[in-house]
Amino acid sequence: MTTSDIKLIEDTKTFLKQQLQDAEGGHDYFHTERVLNNAVKIAKGENCNLLVVQLGALLHDVADSKFHDGDESRGPQIAREFLSKQEVATEVIEQVIIIIENISFKGGNFDQKFKSIELDIVQDADRLDAIGAVGIARTFNYGGFKNRALYNPEITPNFSMTKEEYKKSDSPTINHFYEKLLLLKDKMNTETAKKIAQERHQFMELFLENFFEECGTKGF
Repeated sequence: MTTSDIKLIEDTKTFLKQQLQDAEGGHDYFHTERVLNNAVKIAKGENCNLLVVQLGALLHDVADSKFHDGDESRGPQIAREFLSKQEVATEVIEQVIIIIENISFKGGNFDQKFKSIELDIVQDADRLDAIGAVGIARTFNYGGFKNRALYNPEITPNFSMTKEEYKKSDSPTINHFYEKLLLLKDKMNTETAKKIAQERHQFMELFLENFFEECGTKGF
């Protein structure tokens, strides 16, 4: 990477620290930093545009639609305006915007329409931060933020949610493991991410086993 690329990454970090200073704990700057670190690690084994990967990882949650009344256009708009002010090449900006627009899980039945190695890497990096120990912590943090029930054995997970149902779901936090987190291991794109995901998936399975044992139930 060139000196100007390195400066751009640092300027983007500074911008995001300010932009996300009041963000919910699971979607704050530290989440973005973890996704960036994951992305760089994965990118080492792939033939990709590292600048696009880093910018995509940094800006993927610049304005998460969950916290903006479901508006999926706000994030790409803010990212485009920031990158344009930094005089980033149009081709790079467009690739970053495509990553932001396509990275989200959106429910188990959503078929992604766009593919690129840079998107694959950033998507894997983001999904890795949603599972394992950090993923568990983020899930319960968000559930508390939304004032959701911890667990209700009478409300079973919905395994066939549409995109809209997924966005509007207010089911107990523990259900989210079955509606999203436990599905991510098999949705990884790169070999590096698949290996990391396997370990984190097993950690979640152990957690859930202990959780239901302590609750005196058999789980779902």
